[in-house]
Amino acid sequence: MIELGTEAATQEPQRIRGLEMPWNRVMGSSEGPARAAHALGPWHPQEFMAECVETVPEAGGMMTFVFRRCDGAPLAFRAGQYVNIAFPMNGEDQDPVDRSYSLSSSPTQPWTFNITVKRDPTGLVSPWVHENVKPGTVLEMLGPVGAFHLPDADRRARYLLLAAGAGITPIMSMVRTIHSLPGQADVVVLYHGAEAGGYAFHQELAYIASVDSRVKVFYSLGDRNKPEGWEWLSGRLTAAMLDEVAPDANGRQVYACGPEGYLNTATELLKKVGVDDTSINMEFFSGDRQTLLEYQAEVALAADIAEEIAEEIADSAEDYYESQPNAFGLYEPGYDAEGTLKATGLPLETVDSDASYSEASGGSPNVGPEAVSPDASSFDTVGTGSLTMSFMRTGINVRVDPAEHILGAAQRAGVRIGANCKEGMCGSCKVVKLSGEVEMNHQGGIRAREIDAGKFLPCCSTARTDLVIDA
Repeated sequence: MIELGTEAATQEPQRIRGLEMPWNRVMGSSEGPARAAHALGPWHPQEFMAECVETVPEAGGMMTFVFRRCDGAPLAFRAGQYVNIAFPMNGEDQDPVDRSYSLSSSPTQPWTFNITVKRDPTGLVSPWVHENVKPGTVLEMLGPVGAFHLPDADRRARYLLLAAGAGITPIMSMVRTIHSLPGQADVVVLYHGAEAGGYAFHQELAYIASVDSRVKVFYSLGDRNKPEGWEWLSGRLTAAMLDEVAPDANGRQVYACGPEGYLNTATELLKKVGVDDTSINMEFFSGDRQTLLEYQAEVALAADIAEEIAEEIADSAEDYYESQPNAFGLYEPGYDAEGTLKATGLPLETVDSDASYSEASGGSPNVGPEAVSPDASSFDTVGTGSLTMSFMRTGINVRVDPAEHILGAAQRAGVRIGANCKEGMCGSCKVVKLSGEVEMNHQGGIRAREIDAGKFLPCCSTARTDLVIDA
């Protein structure tokens, strides 16, 4: 019988200390690193087109969509970030519906990238995505975006990764990334699901845990009854469960993603077991102030270096993507045959009492040739504040303070503006600004061509002057 070397197989591999992302030294180098390497650094969010090349069914009603950029460039991102995608659900001649999805693949394999979408039968977008996005589908994207991600370098690399339901997607990106890198790490994953057969990526997670001694994976069935043969945990997240899977949780960086209720519970329990606030990283899909500040810093950095990166990539990588420089322009304005598009807004028109208004047609009233602009001075004025917002469709003036987000003031006054995330991510509150200036701190929910056309997101915008808004 041939001996297979079991003794060698049980020995721990020798590794360098800690984890370091492959782009970290490029970004920190002061000696002029190989210029093509800049393409792999997650420098800033970009607008680009991407083609679906594969779809992979996952457990739990989820589907992974594999994309590649149409310009041939890699998608440089950090594990945990997301992209905002424009879905042409209403046809090419109508405004797309924007949604943000976490990247579930590893940035160490940047030539393709994955998003994983859970189908919600009652949802607007996810059923359409499952039914219509196929290999060959080309979509407009913006990203990467988000401050929820692994650090570029970590000498300790001790993590507790918490996921519930579809919250596994950014956590999976982190696990895949850590598994692909050399270096010492200690990773505990706790994954809550609703049913035993509903854990997406469970086969890959089992494989990684079996071959990578740095990664341990635990499952819990939430508050469901355990089926026969279930060997994992059951019950909702508790302090005792955290102690069981990670008794040293207070010495780890924690990354958690899932429904808001789950994350609120996790926050309280982590504090109870001694985890400091500075070690807790949550993906609520609604950024807190620190997230907004970090995103603003990303954009500011991009503005300083985008042109330099584009020139270097053009010089060093022309053999495999000659058109790459165009992909690295940050928030480039739209163009037509006459030059740059101006943010002039839309012409105002009023309708008589018989005119119809259809949300399905994009909210455009049917107007006749005699239509004229309304006079905002005749509108009722509500609220207090130093600035005035005139909502032309609603027919009301709303007073607002410069520090107050526009969406909240508008909704309190009865202006009907749909909103979902309320943090500049999803784009659902997008409206047209006809005049005036706003300060907008979005997180990928709006594109350059839309900003150039006068659109903005009132959920993450404050007024700098009096405003006239088409809402």
